[in-house]
Amino acid sequence: MGFSEDSTVKELMENEGSKAVMEKHIPGISANPMLKMGYTMSLELIASLPQAGISAETYKAMLDDLSKL
Repeated sequence: MGFSEDSTVKELMENEGSKAVMEKHIPGISANPMLKMGYTMSLELIASLPQAGISAETYKAMLDDLSKL
């Protein structure tokens, strides 16, 4: 399965490989109680939200790692 900026948070968190990538770049994300609120949102949308606190560099690195899965 390929992952991209269009993948939903739910898709990413339900796959062990992509979940590990998310944890690598955003430590503690899987334990965040607000995570399920974003399950239907794409990674691109989440990364664009200022309150998510995901830098452009982190986002690019996540996409790079996800593309290798």
